[in-house]
Amino acid sequence: MTKTTRAVFMTRSLPPRVLHDKPKFESPLACGLGIGSNGGSMTSSRRRILGYLSLAALTAWTLPAGAETAAAVFLPRSTPEAQGVSTAGIQAFLDAIAQGRFELHSLMMLRHGHVIAEGWWSPYAPDLKHAMYSMSKSFTSTAVGFAVTEGKLTVEDKVISFFPDDLPTKISDNLAALRVKDLLTMSVGNEKEPTGAVVKEENWVRTFLAQPITHQPGTVFMYNSVATYMCSAIVQKVTGQKIIDYLTSRLFEPLGISGMTWEECPRGINTGGWGLSIRTEGLAKFGQLFLQKGQWQGKQILPAKWIEEATTFKIQQPVSFKAGRPTEKNDWQQGYAYQFWRCQNDAFRGDGAFGQFTIVLPEQDAVIIMTSESKDMQGILDHVWQHLLPACKPQALAADTASQSRLQQTLKSLALTPPKAKVISPTAVGITGKTFTLLTNDLGLTNVTFTFDDKGCTFVAHGEAAEHTIRHGLEGWQLGETALPGTPPRLISGGAPKKQPTSKLAASATWQDDDNLELTWRYIETPHHDTVTCEFEGDQVTIHFLNSLAEMSGKTKDQRPVLTGRFIR
Repeated sequence: MTKTTRAVFMTRSLPPRVLHDKPKFESPLACGLGIGSNGGSMTSSRRRILGYLSLAALTAWTLPAGAETAAAVFLPRSTPEAQGVSTAGIQAFLDAIAQGRFELHSLMMLRHGHVIAEGWWSPYAPDLKHAMYSMSKSFTSTAVGFAVTEGKLTVEDKVISFFPDDLPTKISDNLAALRVKDLLTMSVGNEKEPTGAVVKEENWVRTFLAQPITHQPGTVFMYNSVATYMCSAIVQKVTGQKIIDYLTSRLFEPLGISGMTWEECPRGINTGGWGLSIRTEGLAKFGQLFLQKGQWQGKQILPAKWIEEATTFKIQQPVSFKAGRPTEKNDWQQGYAYQFWRCQNDAFRGDGAFGQFTIVLPEQDAVIIMTSESKDMQGILDHVWQHLLPACKPQALAADTASQSRLQQTLKSLALTPPKAKVISPTAVGITGKTFTLLTNDLGLTNVTFTFDDKGCTFVAHGEAAEHTIRHGLEGWQLGETALPGTPPRLISGGAPKKQPTSKLAASATWQDDDNLELTWRYIETPHHDTVTCEFEGDQVTIHFLNSLAEMSGKTKDQRPVLTGRFIR
């Protein structure tokens, strides 16, 4: 067995080690169930590894020899019934998600410290990080926790004490009273959420401190993403490190998490309230650490006292916040802690826009991780409470081979199907390889070409300084990268790289009719995608862009210009 294979199939029942064999995937089981046991003998360990090998042969994702990443420590795998969870309950959850037309990208469920179910909706995959949006806030809160533990600050410290050079000329009583704790609990006291105004400026700290504070800090909840940014700025001020670097030696490395990135403001401070990207298993380890009250492999990484303080009720949201259902059934009405939400069923969670979830259920000794692009986040949580919560039983259950087999197949086959209409069109013959010269446009693109063959469609857009090539499968995904201007879609502009980023994507093409080519670009390290419609008429092409953010808002186009081009016959 090679070193790479040993890295893939490590479980807690084998001797605990940090692996330096640099496997590509952080998750040892891609789209399926672990089938390990708790036996400790040499024979049972060998049998367990052979079981993993058999399962790996059924999964869609494999570990290439020689693939590179940082040292990895994997969560142990088990079956649901071995950890007291009904496989049928997990299956019912997945069935409900499919029937409800929610778009999930990954799912991982842990019980008693073991991963009992995991899956990625292709083209999403376990080796890819995923943008977290406001799930980032819980990591920022944790950075504050480490700084408090190390005596670098307290939650009672006044915010203005950290930024004497960025204060407004007149300091109001409410600004003077503002504490770190008020930032953590979303109770700054602003009348209007200030993020939009702050991220337009170069100095976010100074702009935040200049915003009027109408209410006494600590008394009124209002969701406030740049309040979390201020926590990031404070930690950087007192430690001299960006929070991603500060957390690396204290959190990420001890938990064996690698590959994460975090966006920055114009002054090089991590955005804090958004901008973290991390793999699904890294998110699961973070949730498990909080479930274990800061302990990890026998070491107290973060004090249990801080975990308790950070995750227990601190302030009530106003009744109008995320209203539309009874308070007792509204997971945005259960109270707020330090950048964690309280949940129904005495649980707590970190979450981000469109359904980036870390749900911790202390009473059930369980953690549930999801990434997605779903508008109805409450609907996803409703299915968790309806199906996954009652699936957790007090004791181990008898093996359910039939249900486990069905669940394995379901997890293996999870996929986001690309649009399908027609794979061929007579128009393709006339335009393939032709260069369409574009009218002047805000994207800076000068011309485009479309080339078709029996394997797919190649779209090439030329800009003033670069060429952008996207290869599409015909009604199937083709993996690639792009730095095409205007990609990928973003919910918030603040923290966007100054240079156009290169984004991983999966692309597919289909003909809606003989003259209308539809391209789908899934940015597989974000929740989002683009639909690009190319209308051909004679020697002319018209290209319309619609990103998924605009589509979810009921729009038929986004902010990008319509491109018009013509080729010379």
